[in-house]
Parts: sequence; structure tokens; C-alpha cells
Amino acid sequence: MDKPSTAAGPPQELRRRLGVSDAVVIGLGSMIGAGIFAALAPAANAAGSGLLLGLALAAVVAYCNATSSARLAARYPQSGGTYVYGRERLGDFWGYLAGWSFVVGKTASCAAMALTVGSYVWPGQAHAVAVAAVVALTAVNYAGVQKSAWLTRAIVAIVLAVLAAVVIAALTSGTADAARIELGSDATFGGVLQAAGLLFFAFAGYARIATLGEEVRDPARTIPRAIPLALGITLVVYAVVAVTVLMVLGPEELAGAAAPLSDAVRAAGVGWLAPVVRIGAAVAALGSLLALILGISRTTLAMARDRHLPHALAAVHPKFKVPHRAELVVGAVVAAVAATTDVRGAIGFSSFGVLAYYAVANASAWTLTAAEGRPARIVPVVGLAGCLILAFALPVSSVISGAAVLTVGAAAYGIRRTLTTRREP
Repeated sequence: MDKPSTAAGPPQELRRRLGVSDAVVIGLGSMIGAGIFAALAPAANAAGSGLLLGLALAAVVAYCNATSSARLAARYPQSGGTYVYGRERLGDFWGYLAGWSFVVGKTASCAAMALTVGSYVWPGQAHAVAVAAVVALTAVNYAGVQKSAWLTRAIVAIVLAVLAAVVIAALTSGTADAARIELGSDATFGGVLQAAGLLFFAFAGYARIATLGEEVRDPARTIPRAIPLALGITLVVYAVVAVTVLMVLGPEELAGAAAPLSDAVRAAGVGWLAPVVRIGAAVAALGSLLALILGISRTTLAMARDRHLPHALAAVHPKFKVPHRAELVVGAVVAAVAATTDVRGAIGFSSFGVLAYYAVANASAWTLTAAEGRPARIVPVVGLAGCLILAFALPVSSVISGAAVLTVGAAAYGIRRTLTTRREP
């Protein structure tokens, strides 16, 4: 197994401040949020009345990924998530590829979430608002992970309240029709797979818990409890909201909706709730963006420690105990992307990268022994197969762009290894 080069002396460590509830909240902030506001329409466009099947399939794959990640995170409680697991279990290249997939894919997700904030807060100045949101949340993360956890807790509470209001108003309006959720001829196998891949975008936030492994108290106990709790709560919320919106709009109208939840409350005759939904969507996107920046900076820290990225990014702030240089660089890159791009295709591109990331996680979990707390063998098998199938079931443009980015990353690794080998005596 290849071993990464390390700097002289032990790396600067982050401070362990987060308990189970903090970790669950950070995971919820990553998942319950912009995903439910953004992913339902493209998933309905792909699967039609098979949307709920796609949601169930995405949940199964997410469960396997979460279980594998939880066991690995308990074994390797360090910043970096699957970057660390792949490196330790499969070799340096696979860890690097996982880290590359995560950083690139989630950077696109950050830009999409920032632009979602802009489009809801001030549609005419979406890019400017997006950049301002990135700058503000980078500052919050810079001040310390505990402050980030408290802000995420407030955001999750607001979003859950908004979603509950949408569900209650829609189901009690008299416009909801259970016949609209029945499976029809428009649901194809390929469409359900594609919908599952797109909906996986909304589940992938539990990775934030694993990437914070170095900042969690008692990680061997905390992480395996926090990840399934966060995933389970998210699945229940998503299922209830998806069923409600389908019962009000039906699959065809949902597929063409620009703002599904706002359209649902209008169709239910409670249009006064639409501004509240807009506020909730903006807050949800802020919560997702906050957690995404947090996770990317920790993976950047881990890769910088091993010199796959500039080693200067491995610095930890002496007062706040956060990877401050990594956070500033990540914030700057995300702000630049948000200022120059749009959200089209971002969900598919992000899903491809994150599914590749979790494919490495499941392969790593397969190598665990019983003494190391490995999951049941079926879990990483289903997780790995599911990740690969869903990744290549995504829209063709997402598959091509995602594969191209992974190829560039692999080529960069090969060039670096070649140059390093030549320098060695």
C-alpha cells in the first residue's frame, strides 16, 4: 500500500468540542434544506410517478453509505472523511481520488446553494447575494466549529417549522388527492434510477459528520450514533414532504415546477404561505452552504497535511482551532464560482462526484475486520454497487463532466507521483 508523505512533526490537531446532538444537527443542516427545495422537480421529471421509488432507492444507498462511513469514522476519527479511509484501507491513490471527488463536487454544490439563496432573497441580484452569503458563512466557520453548530441548530429549527407548515396546510386544504401518488406507466426503470441519483444529492450531507471526526468528542461512540440518527430523521421528513407535494401537484406539474413547495401551497389555496416558503428555502440553502464549506475545508486540511494540496493549507488557527487557511481558500473559490456560473446541471455534477466518493468509502469498509467493527458484508456490497449504478444513471452531461473531472484529478496525481519519484535518490 502506498503511504502518503508527511510533514516533519505531528500535524496540528483540531479541538474536540462536538457531542452527539451537535453532530446530528450538523448532519441535518446539510441534508434537510436546499435539497428538498431543489431536487424534487428534476427527480419528478426523470421518474414521473416513480418519484417515491427513486426516493426509496436513494435512501437505501444512502443508508449503506452512512453505515460504512460511520464504522470507518469510528476507526479513523480524523478530519478528511473518506479521503482518510481510502488512504488507510486501499492506498494513497484511492484516498486522493475520494478527496478530489469530494472537494470538486461539493464546491459545485456550494455555488448552487449560494445561488439558491440569491434567487430567493433577491432574484435580480442573485450572484451578488450568493457571494455575500459565502463571505458571511466563511467568517462564521472561521470563528470556530462550535459557533457553526449553534447557527446550524437555529437554521434546522426554522426549516423544519416551514416544512411542517407546508405539509399541514396542503393536506388540510382539500386539494390533496391520494390518486396522484399511484404508480403509472410513466415510471420507467431508467427514470427511477436517474431520479434516485438526483435525489441522492439531498441525502449526502451526513458526510459532514464524518469529515468532522477530529472535532467530535468520543468519536467511536458519537459518530456511529449521529450518522444514522441524522439520516433517519431526514428520510422521514423527505418522504412526508414528497408525498404531500405529489398529492397536491401530481408528477407532471411537479416536474415542471420551478419552486415546487411554493407552487404546492398556491395550488392548495394558501398562497399567503408562499413568502414564508421562500424565506424557508433561503434559510435552508444557507444551512446547507454553511455545512458544505465546513466539510470541504476539513477535507482540504487532510489533503494538505499529506501534501496532495499546498501544505500551507494544513495550518490550524492557534485561537479558534480551525483550519483557517483552508477555510479562507475554500470560501474564495466558492465565491468565485458562485459569481460566474448558474445552477443548471450542478445537482447532477455534484451527485456524480459524491457517489464516486462513497464508492471508495464502501470499498474501504469491505476491508474492515470483525475486530475493527466492520458492518455486515451486504452493506458495503450494496453501497458500492448502488453508488456506481446511480452515478452512471445520471444525465449524460453530468456523467461526462464528472468523469472528465475525475480523470483530470487522477492525471494530476500521476504527474505528482512521477515528479516525486524522480527527485528521490
